[in-house]
Amino acid sequence: MHPEILKDQPGQCPICGMELVKKERNAGSITGVQLESLLKPTNQYVISTISVTAIKKEQIVTEIDALGRVEYDTRMIGNISARINGRIEKLYVRYKYQYIKKGQKIMDIYSPELLTAQQNLLFILKNDADNASLTEAAKQKLLLLGMNAEQVQKIIRTGDPIFSVSVYSNLSGHLHNAGDGLAMSPKTSSSSMSTINLSTELLNLKEGMYVQKGQNLFSVYNPSKAWALLNIYTDGQAMIQKGQLVVITPESGSGRSFQGRIDFIEPFYRQGNRTTSVRVYFDNSSLRLPVGSQVRGVIIAHPAMGYWLPKESVTSLGMDKIVFLKVIDGFKPKKVTIGITTGNNIQITGGLAETDSVATKAQFLIDSESFIKVKE
Repeated sequence: MHPEILKDQPGQCPICGMELVKKERNAGSITGVQLESLLKPTNQYVISTISVTAIKKEQIVTEIDALGRVEYDTRMIGNISARINGRIEKLYVRYKYQYIKKGQKIMDIYSPELLTAQQNLLFILKNDADNASLTEAAKQKLLLLGMNAEQVQKIIRTGDPIFSVSVYSNLSGHLHNAGDGLAMSPKTSSSSMSTINLSTELLNLKEGMYVQKGQNLFSVYNPSKAWALLNIYTDGQAMIQKGQLVVITPESGSGRSFQGRIDFIEPFYRQGNRTTSVRVYFDNSSLRLPVGSQVRGVIIAHPAMGYWLPKESVTSLGMDKIVFLKVIDGFKPKKVTIGITTGNNIQITGGLAETDSVATKAQFLIDSESFIKVKE
């Protein structure tokens, strides 16, 4: 059609032959179209057809995930101390982390003090054998100085003192130098680790060395008694309590999970950490988990009542947490305050009403090249 052809009555176009269309006096107005939302800044308003979800008020059983490691139970650490002054004649243990059993011979020691006490017992037996109180006192002194009942009976039976007395362990576990920290201390440098084999590192005590009464000779760590030290981050610290059930899975195998309970919550942050540590004691005699091995724990906390959203509905802007609130024809960012996070749910403690709907996946509405501006 050629719009320049005008006639005062119906007819056909003389150029192309098409039927002429009646001209309207005034163009009709278009209603129902609003451009206001399209003119808003993109960092304050988003137009999208993404699905929405509503905030829900319900009670949810919370589970707290935590990572940690196996450590010695420090309540079961014992010491072997010298009860007399003397010289080490022979040492039967040679290196750190050597496993010893209760009753195992660990050294032979010569002690003038112990020799004198033996001679006193023999003198009493020879010159005043009927004096039971003196005899018993002399025998008791030898026991207090570290000799066992079998050794005392041998002295009485043979009538001769023992010059080099054997010392036996009263504990079972891994042997450490006196005053040593736990194995594999975090302060151990990588250079020293590369030059020292920790399993064969020599003990500080050597044959021929002198020891003093009361000196701590060895520390013994019992590997059958251990605890799992779990690290709890800030968002879960308010929910943990002593006695809560914990399911622990060793890093070495998912099929070896076991249960325990929180026995102690450390009331401080360890150096360099911003997590609370909880201890879960367990019997390691059958599990045989290496001390220092990594574990994963799931703490079954008490049910929490509150308002909840899917975790993906909330996104972080650093110090602030936001959702995208559904409005008439789009979404606008809305600042919220959150509580605990458990599983795929996050608790909303402020910023939304029960009737509000938000985008299910907030991250999809964020432009990577713009900054979100939240109106308070």
